[in-house]
Amino acid sequence: MYSKDFLWGAATSSHQVEGSNTNNDWWLWEQQGKVPEPSCEATRHYELFDHDFQLAKELHHNAHRFSIEWSRIEPTQNRFDDAAIEHYRQMIRSLKTRSIEPVVTLHHFTNPLWFHHEGGWLNNRSSIWFSRYAQRVVEALGQDVHYWVTINEPMVLVFYSYLTGVWPPGRKSVIQAWKAVQNLIRAHRAVYYKIHEIYAGHRWERPEVGLAKNLRPFHVCPQSQNFFCRLGVFLRHRLYNLYFLEKTKSMIDFIGANYYEREYVSNDRSSSFGLLGNNCNQAHHHSSHCNQMGWDYYPEGFFEVLCWLKKYRKPVLVTENGTCEEEDEFRWRFIDEHLKQMGKAIKAGVPVIGYLYWSLLDNFEWHHGFDPRFGLIEVDYSTFQRTVRPSAFRLRDIIDAEEGGNGP
Repeated sequence: MYSKDFLWGAATSSHQVEGSNTNNDWWLWEQQGKVPEPSCEATRHYELFDHDFQLAKELHHNAHRFSIEWSRIEPTQNRFDDAAIEHYRQMIRSLKTRSIEPVVTLHHFTNPLWFHHEGGWLNNRSSIWFSRYAQRVVEALGQDVHYWVTINEPMVLVFYSYLTGVWPPGRKSVIQAWKAVQNLIRAHRAVYYKIHEIYAGHRWERPEVGLAKNLRPFHVCPQSQNFFCRLGVFLRHRLYNLYFLEKTKSMIDFIGANYYEREYVSNDRSSSFGLLGNNCNQAHHHSSHCNQMGWDYYPEGFFEVLCWLKKYRKPVLVTENGTCEEEDEFRWRFIDEHLKQMGKAIKAGVPVIGYLYWSLLDNFEWHHGFDPRFGLIEVDYSTFQRTVRPSAFRLRDIIDAEEGGNGP
């Protein structure tokens, strides 16, 4: 079912695992007391990446997705830190010496403080600044990277940062949210062309450039089957799931698919967001199981969202799929059932080229703090000791069964 070069692995993001990212908007947000706890040293992955990648190798991963921290690369506007660039070069080399394919994300939610103070994604020059940063990174690291993700989950970023105000800069404006979406679209377009231009100029092998899109099935609440609820589901699907892809589909070489949960949508009196309704999974007890963050368990939705992508005729890389659980047995159940749904999608003709679990390590989970445990590898936050969970070994067994074994 899987091709011989199918990508198997896991993912991380800089702010969630590196530690001491003191120069971005999230650090400022944390110091202002806007979250339950600050990221502080996170998992010390900035220091321990080589050890962590060896664990990934021992789990027979052949790919790893990570993000570059923009605030380290460009700490002040138009001033670049060569030492930070060299650090990420060493990370890439650490992966490649272990025959692990790097999948590099340029933007995973965090912004440099200078960018934040200039208005962030509301500034009409934001795409220019992002392209300048991307050019510097790709020029320095591109020779060793084939897969680039420009922006991670742009609609999630906009939803939390500009619509609900849960993330920095804490805005609650439909108009500002729409403006941020348009600037993110411009940023992706600019960087897509810039990366291809750089590779052509250096006569490097043609890169694969995509974006990581969070995809979520929206279903009508059985208790609210009225016209406005159905309209809310339709609008959420068009705006949240499809709009960004439709605007960038000619400028992506592959689609990064992030899938976690389904949402039932209700527009009863307890809901917000007007005609769009709101998630009623927990209020109406629709879910047989919810993870530590209250997310619904619905493996069939994975098949559903992957099939949406078939029409784009682009390779699909599962860039995130995972769950946070107190009991590892349920983490394994999640992985196993979702892999079955992915296999079903492949048989249906969806060109899936890889599966990257979220995440390799337990990490700082944004406004939820450190309580949610997503990692294939457990992290003791007092000692930073790593312990591989049984689910990671069971995933390794599946990788071996598909590849015929690829031990360290």
